[in-house]
Amino acid sequence: MKFLKVLVFFIAFGAVAQDNGGMWIPSLLDGFNESEMQDMGMKMSAKDIYDVNNSSLKDAIAHFDGGCTSEVISNSGLLLTNHHCGYNRIQEHSSVEHDYLKDGFWAKELGDELANEGMAVTFINRIDDVTEAVFAGVTEGMDAKSRRDLMSQNIEKAQKNAQKEAAQTTYVKSFFKGNQYLLFVVEVFTDIRLVGAPPSSIGKYGKDTDNWMWPRHTGDFSLFRIYANKDNKPADYSVDNIPYTPKHFLPISLDGVEEGDFSLIFGFPGRTNEYLPAVAIDQTVNVLNPAKIEIRANAIEIVDGFMRNDQAIKIQYASKFAGVANYWKKWIGENTGIKKANAIAKKREFEKEFSKRVVAKDADGYQSLLSDFESLYKEIEEVALARDYWVEVAYRNVEMLKSSFRLYQLEQAYVRGGEAGFEKARTATLKGFEKFYKDYSPKVDKPVFERLVTLYKNNVPAAYVPENVKNSDITAVTNDIYANSKLVSLESVKDLLSGTPEEAIAKIRADKAFVFGKGFHEMFFNTINPKYGQINEKIAATQKLYMAALMELFPEKKFFPDANSTLRVSYGTVRSTDPRDGVTYKSKTYLEGVIAKYKPNDYEFDLPQKLIDLYNTKDYGPYAEPNGKLPVCFLGTNHITGGNSGSPVIDAHGNLIGLAFDSSWEGTMSDMYYDVDIVRCISVDIRYVLFIIDKFAGAERLMNELKLVHPKK
Repeated sequence: MKFLKVLVFFIAFGAVAQDNGGMWIPSLLDGFNESEMQDMGMKMSAKDIYDVNNSSLKDAIAHFDGGCTSEVISNSGLLLTNHHCGYNRIQEHSSVEHDYLKDGFWAKELGDELANEGMAVTFINRIDDVTEAVFAGVTEGMDAKSRRDLMSQNIEKAQKNAQKEAAQTTYVKSFFKGNQYLLFVVEVFTDIRLVGAPPSSIGKYGKDTDNWMWPRHTGDFSLFRIYANKDNKPADYSVDNIPYTPKHFLPISLDGVEEGDFSLIFGFPGRTNEYLPAVAIDQTVNVLNPAKIEIRANAIEIVDGFMRNDQAIKIQYASKFAGVANYWKKWIGENTGIKKANAIAKKREFEKEFSKRVVAKDADGYQSLLSDFESLYKEIEEVALARDYWVEVAYRNVEMLKSSFRLYQLEQAYVRGGEAGFEKARTATLKGFEKFYKDYSPKVDKPVFERLVTLYKNNVPAAYVPENVKNSDITAVTNDIYANSKLVSLESVKDLLSGTPEEAIAKIRADKAFVFGKGFHEMFFNTINPKYGQINEKIAATQKLYMAALMELFPEKKFFPDANSTLRVSYGTVRSTDPRDGVTYKSKTYLEGVIAKYKPNDYEFDLPQKLIDLYNTKDYGPYAEPNGKLPVCFLGTNHITGGNSGSPVIDAHGNLIGLAFDSSWEGTMSDMYYDVDIVRCISVDIRYVLFIIDKFAGAERLMNELKLVHPKK
């Protein structure tokens, strides 16, 4: 209840300061957020953005396939998101004969739109504050388990009692480090079909070289469509389903952007940690990130070499490689930005002020917070490093170990549930393997295994290295496993899992890859994760109290909750920046920059001949600026993170002007520290998207669905 009083005070009296970042809850924009946005040039009201009783912008925003954002841009359920968000689905439909990654894909008719198994998009219908209900009966004297159990029961009760329609579901998320709880009433659509995508030479132009960088020249978009039943409700895939009619869709502005224009980004940012103490950021930048960067750099070097020389492997590994490279480069930029902003030192200066205010207010319970952080992060450092190594080596980047982990889970299902548990898990495991081996090559994975397992053996604290790894010649183990394990192909895996549960388990336990991998997985679940969880629980409790302390002791500051994959609003302006001495990033790029980077037959900078022809003839249609140039991308000060990919960039009037897809390299630090002079969001200009759909693809039927407007005129 103390926190709730602080929150009310903050909302009523929070200071107004423009362009200071933030990922704001759309249902709580009344007051200073609305005023601030209007001061920055917005012409809408808070209710235009979020309204339960009437159509509003939120009704056009959908959580896309569990990890990105998308927006509805037509009255027939047409969805726009990033090319890299749809990449995995485009890849699944591709083959050497029909390479939609290379050639692009454009459905000529509704019947040509491609279904995607297991895909879903989610709309937010309503957001309710259930903080008091969640904390009902919770007392200060409760132990951690009793507190968790009671709160879980209260959350379950809140979800059960929430008003919703038959087709809607609910979930509850915590905010402000567990000090506030919101309930989301949502509608999930599962018949989502691929409609259109440019070739990767447009949609991923510049690939890894340009990733996170500026100037950027990437047409990062793809198109999908939501299908519903005849009642316009969610339904599993059926040939009888029809295009969804949305509550709201975004009109598209043809007027473009200029320096200083207001911009609003609406989406589902994944995870930030804006209120970490200095010691935590120090550990991330100087211990954990460097380890993860080294692991991925080694994997990338090996896989890239195979992809550049084998088209089949290039298709197999395209999506996986992009995912690995994405965060590898992000962590490098994050470290660079933190150091450039001198963020750790600034955090420590802030903490000195925090300590002064604790003393001045004689704030009970806050005196030891900073010293507690210091001791807890020292205690967790080695096990946190081991945990990151297990995730990066045994779970994510060495595919043989990832397969052994699936078998380890299957074995555990047998141990816990006997034959019945095994049979159920075997079916799911085989289904997962069928998808996995479609895009697996043991000749690619083998050198990755050898190099990354060696890194684990040499760099992880000895207490967290399995005995069978400590005592092994990794080169000999690698050769033995890839010559003799049945985990090298789907056919041999099916043989491994065949027979009675007892027969299958016996074969699994004799497989060399499983035996070696089990050492990693037992170390993780028996030693690493329990210890990490124990210390991290103490850190979380300290962070929760620290968050409440910040809001109580700094009433003049405005606070937003960390991102947690829930719907948020981020607002800013189109703005250039000076990232380094003597370097200025202008706020826009043009097609001439795309052409300037062109390298025929290059892996990253090749271009379709048709795009070159359109450039040479300046056949830009109505999408060029008055200067005759075709815009491609632009920069804004909006605060975004992973999950915002595909988010709409919306103008002052509520029209679509762009599609967010990246942060500037130096600005990736904004997950921990936002600095308006450094952080920039990179978006593809919607006029470039329209130009590709219209002039490049000739997709007239899609253009006819769109509502094009001229708000500035």
